[in-house]
Amino acid sequence: MDFGVVLQTNPPASRVIQLAQLAEAHGFSHVWTFDSHLLWEEPYVIYSAILAATRRVTVGPFVTNPATRDWTVTASVFATLNEMYGNRTICGIGRGDSAVRVTNGRPASMAELRESIHVIRELANSRAVDYKGATLRFPWSTGSQLDVWVAAYGPMALALTGQVADGFILQLADLDIAEWMIGTVRAAAAEAGRDPDTIAFCVAAPMYIGTDRAHMIEQCRWFGGMVGNHVADIVAKYGPSTGSRTGVPAALTDYIAGRTGYDYNTHGRTENDHVDFVPDEIVERFCILGTADEHIAKLERLRALGVTQFAGYLQHDNKEETLRVYGERVIPALRDHVTAKA
Repeated sequence: MDFGVVLQTNPPASRVIQLAQLAEAHGFSHVWTFDSHLLWEEPYVIYSAILAATRRVTVGPFVTNPATRDWTVTASVFATLNEMYGNRTICGIGRGDSAVRVTNGRPASMAELRESIHVIRELANSRAVDYKGATLRFPWSTGSQLDVWVAAYGPMALALTGQVADGFILQLADLDIAEWMIGTVRAAAAEAGRDPDTIAFCVAAPMYIGTDRAHMIEQCRWFGGMVGNHVADIVAKYGPSTGSRTGVPAALTDYIAGRTGYDYNTHGRTENDHVDFVPDEIVERFCILGTADEHIAKLERLRALGVTQFAGYLQHDNKEETLRVYGERVIPALRDHVTAKA
C-alpha cells in the first residue's frame, strides 16, 4: 500500500512545502492538495516549489475539476511540471465542489467530466487530441506521463470511473461503503472490457494519531460535512430513498437527514460551524483515529478490500506527530516484508 498526505494550501506557502518535505522524510509517496482557488492559495504554483524541495514524492490536486480551468491549460501545467521535475505529477479530478460552488457555478456534467479526462490525459501524456474541432498537441512536450484518478460517490460517477479512470478516489474510510464502491468500480471496468486490476484504488480520510477520542472526533467532524455535500447531490438526484433505489449504502445517505446548509467559508476546516448534524459514529467510520495499532488494523482491512493507497487528510492540530508515527509505525507495518536471508 502507498501512502499520501492531503494538505490545504493555506498561507504561508512555505508551511505547505515544509509539511510536504516532512511527509517525504517519513515515507509518504504522494502529496496532494485541495484545489479551490478562492478558499486557498493557487496549488500549481506551490507544486513547483514542493517538487523543487523534494526528490521522490508525486504531487497533484485532490481534486481539480473541469469547470474552473480550460482543460488544455490544466494539461499544460502537468506537462510542464513533468518536464521540469521528471514525471512526478498526478491528476485527481471530480465534477467540482467548493471551487465551483463558491463562484455560484455548478458541478460539471458526467459528459463534461468524461471528455475533460480524455483531453487532459492525452495532452499531458505528450499525445495529440481532438478538442473543439481541432487536433491539438504540445509541440514542446515529449515523454510526459500523467495518470488521471477520479473522485466519485454516486452510481453514475462510479461507473464512469471504472470505464475511463486510471485510479479511483474515495473520500471516506468506511469499510462497508468502501467495499461497495470498489466493487462497483471494478464491475464497471470489467463490463467496459478493462482489467479492474489496472485501476488504483485510493481511500482518503482524516488521519489522527492520538488517545483523546472526543478531541479527535471534534477535530475531524468537518470531514463528515464535506462528504455530506456530495451525498446531498446524490439524494437530490435520486430522492431520499437513495439506498434502496441505487444500491448506495444507507450508511452514506442517512446521516445527512439533519443537514440544513453549508458554509463554504469554513469548508474543510476544523472550525466549520455547519457540521453539527454529523454524529460521532460517522466521524469514527469515515476517518482513521486513535493509536498506531488502531490505524494499522483499519488500514489492513482496507488493503484486503483492494485499496492500493491511503491518503490522509492533515487538517488538524497534530500534524507533525501524526506524520512521525505513520513514518515509524504505520507505514512500515503495511509494507511487504523482505528478509535479508532466507
